[in-house]
Amino acid sequence: MKQHFSFRKLAAVAFSLLFVFALSAKKPIKTLVVTGQNNHNWKVSHVVFKQLMENSGLFTVDLAVSPEKGQDMSGFVLDFSAYELVVLDYNGDAWPEETNRRFLAFVENGGGVVVYHAADNAFPDWKAYNEMIALGGWEGRNEKSGPYVYWQDGRLVKDSSPGHGGSHGRQHTYVLNGRDMNHPITKGLPAKWLHAKDELYDRMRGPGDITNLLYTAYSDKETGGSGREEPLLFTVHYGKGRIFHTMLGHAGETVTDSPAMQCTGFQVTFLRGAEWAATGKVKQKVPKDFPKEEGITYRKEYK
Repeated sequence: MKQHFSFRKLAAVAFSLLFVFALSAKKPIKTLVVTGQNNHNWKVSHVVFKQLMENSGLFTVDLAVSPEKGQDMSGFVLDFSAYELVVLDYNGDAWPEETNRRFLAFVENGGGVVVYHAADNAFPDWKAYNEMIALGGWEGRNEKSGPYVYWQDGRLVKDSSPGHGGSHGRQHTYVLNGRDMNHPITKGLPAKWLHAKDELYDRMRGPGDITNLLYTAYSDKETGGSGREEPLLFTVHYGKGRIFHTMLGHAGETVTDSPAMQCTGFQVTFLRGAEWAATGKVKQKVPKDFPKEEGITYRKEYK
């Protein structure tokens, strides 16, 4: 009887511990992906993000899909207050002023943001937005938008030379060069890794107030580039908010034919950047298939 009682007591304690652990386990990060207009293939990219983020087990994802370009935007009023993270996959018509106000309040009060690829083309005349993204391109940006920002002689240079903002050469593979390997996003990742065929944004301009420069890449003139080492992954702090800006990940023709998004390096840095933007920490382990300098690795399924 005594042994029987002891076993029951032990089982009860174990069950209680499991129950407490279940209650204390962190819930997935509530995420809103804003999409619906873009000069890139948003019909592919937003599907990829939903799969990638939810398959990681770290995020739940809702979608906010705007009206088509040129249509009435007055009803596109978004409530960001239910979310910890907003992923911007949007480059199109101006949002309603109320949505602008709510987004600004979300970031200032500590909301996390991921700026993805062509989202840094958006809203050239919205001062606060351009401060959040630090660097942008196209859509009429020029020296009035802020300096060019690039890496030279071991430091970031702000260059106020006149000229248009935003360009890229032909798509190609290129090496990412680490500049801050102690940041939570990059800690444990290789200082150099080979990225899949992608656009390499260069000649980007803006306020340029980068908080942590994570990776740059050389934009070779032989591929139509700037001949400069360009900042491609970095963080920005705005108010209490954390912003992760990645210029990688040009969407392909279909979800299953998107090499830049299927690159393991893109997926892992995106997920780590998203977790950091939402929480200020990164608990994800570095996967064994993360690419090195000499070879690209792909994940055909977004996981």
